[in-house]
Amino acid sequence: MNATPIPEHACASDGPHAGQALRRKSITVPGLGHGANPIPLASVIGHMLMSGAIFGTDRHTGKLPESLEEQSALTFDNVRLVLEAAGAGFEHVLKMTFYIRPEVPRELINVHWVEAFPEPGARPARHVMVSDRLPPGMLLQCDLVAHLPH
Repeated sequence: MNATPIPEHACASDGPHAGQALRRKSITVPGLGHGANPIPLASVIGHMLMSGAIFGTDRHTGKLPESLEEQSALTFDNVRLVLEAAGAGFEHVLKMTFYIRPEVPRELINVHWVEAFPEPGARPARHVMVSDRLPPGMLLQCDLVAHLPH
């Protein structure tokens, strides 16, 4: 993780870091990214992680598979990798937002959703937005907010 200082007036107000300047950390995963754009996969300040778009790219080939099932499975796998790179797991996710093409059935997301979050009483919030504006070949993507354990 790369750390960038936050202005001095942005300090932790309580806890073990009270009065200390917070630092932003960029989260990256080898083989995943946003092309040539200088954007990390996620950013962390204190215990909060917010991601940018995470999608079903095969990190070994750098390509999006054509299959909806493969893109869906890889999206969740890539989310796991981002969380692990930040020292977290699915249990730390507070909310996920999915952006899907109109032809994508929500039931496919649900299959992976219950695998990632098996306990019904402890699932994060979720929002699904239907969009025909995703990049060519991309059938779904997501972003998330998580509270880190450290």
